[in-house]
Amino acid sequence: MGTWSIWHWLVVLVIVMLVFGTKKLGNVGKDLGSAVRGFKEGMREGTEGRPPAQDDSHAGRIIEGEVRDKTKV
Repeated sequence: MGTWSIWHWLVVLVIVMLVFGTKKLGNVGKDLGSAVRGFKEGMREGTEGRPPAQDDSHAGRIIEGEVRDKTKV
């Protein structure tokens, strides 16, 4: 954990709990979890309707810039 020991982290946790309270921290955790879940569902929905990507569409083609670079060497 770097230069901080476990005792430093426990003191920081206690201070955060005293400042914000456990109820508010619980609500933040729930909100964060629902946001991550919504993001994952959105990503899943976005990829359902699209066909799989094909990387071999440019196979066998020579890009003009590559030819110039090879001739200069």
